[in-house]
Amino acid sequence: MKKLFLLSAAAVMISTGAFAQSTVVTTTGTGHAAVVQIEPEYRTRIKSYVTEHRVRPVMKNEKIIVGATVPGDVELEAVPSDWGPSLTKYRYVYAGERVMLVDPATRTVVQEID
Repeated sequence: MKKLFLLSAAAVMISTGAFAQSTVVTTTGTGHAAVVQIEPEYRTRIKSYVTEHRVRPVMKNEKIIVGATVPGDVELEAVPSDWGPSLTKYRYVYAGERVMLVDPATRTVVQEID
């Protein structure tokens, strides 16, 4: 019975893997400590966007890092749709030549794109 369950679970995971190939973002962890993983092609697209649109960096005395809360006086920018539909729920901040993805509900930095 245990083997049947394991085989069934493996079959389900393999069959859903084919559908997951278009996934851009994978979150790992729990709660606000989740980390967003972004595929390399989307990282390149994000870096190009910041360069092409000449996004001005945010200047703050404190360093903005993954897991930190972005200060309330820092404006969070909307994520463009061409960064991928899974990222549009986030906002971003450009600081120190890095794009920081931010959870707008908590203002917590969830990923750094350098």
